[in-house]
Amino acid sequence: MKSLRSFKSAIQSLLISNWHKYKRDYPWRHRISAYRIMIAEFMLQRTRADQVAPVYQKFTTQFPSIKSLAKARTREVARYTRHLGIHWRAKHFIESSRFVVRELGGKIPSRRDKLLSVPGIGEYVAGAILTVAFQKSEWVIDSNIARFFDRFFNLRLKGELRRKPQVVQAAKEFFNFQNPRKLLFSLLDFTALICTPRQPRCPICPLKQKCQYKMKTKI
Repeated sequence: MKSLRSFKSAIQSLLISNWHKYKRDYPWRHRISAYRIMIAEFMLQRTRADQVAPVYQKFTTQFPSIKSLAKARTREVARYTRHLGIHWRAKHFIESSRFVVRELGGKIPSRRDKLLSVPGIGEYVAGAILTVAFQKSEWVIDSNIARFFDRFFNLRLKGELRRKPQVVQAAKEFFNFQNPRKLLFSLLDFTALICTPRQPRCPICPLKQKCQYKMKTKI
């Protein structure tokens, strides 16, 4: 995407320099490990981060490592997942951890192809683990990030935005950065609180001078 290449560094710098204005604080952003990011991302699927935070802390206290989770019983895990409305995912947590222990020597891999072999880990979770836990310049796309690229470049794409080639290419270029973890966190907070799905807060957006959506609307 030529337009992204031309001022990618400016977008990255603006997001990070303004991050303090909309920065959120969650426990999985402190004691970081591949296991903890995996658990956080499993819990965050279809669930608000503020709702996940207290459950995540209790969960990782009882199951501090992937080996301890692999030994758990479904009903033990369900005690936590039911509070998030994802009680049906209790087996999912255990299957993933047991696969890592059995097939990968108890270590969550630092390669995308290996991560995708783990039950329950898709492209987004794999990207999040690589970017946050391993500080790799890997692409990450969730629905908010996909919407941001579509809106910022006024692509006007239809359907499942996360899978569109233009969005994937934009993410691959965008996350080629020396501190991908910080960039991801700042982008996640930006898309959650500023570039929102409905009624984006364009007047206070640090990227408004470069956003094609803003330039082509009267917001």
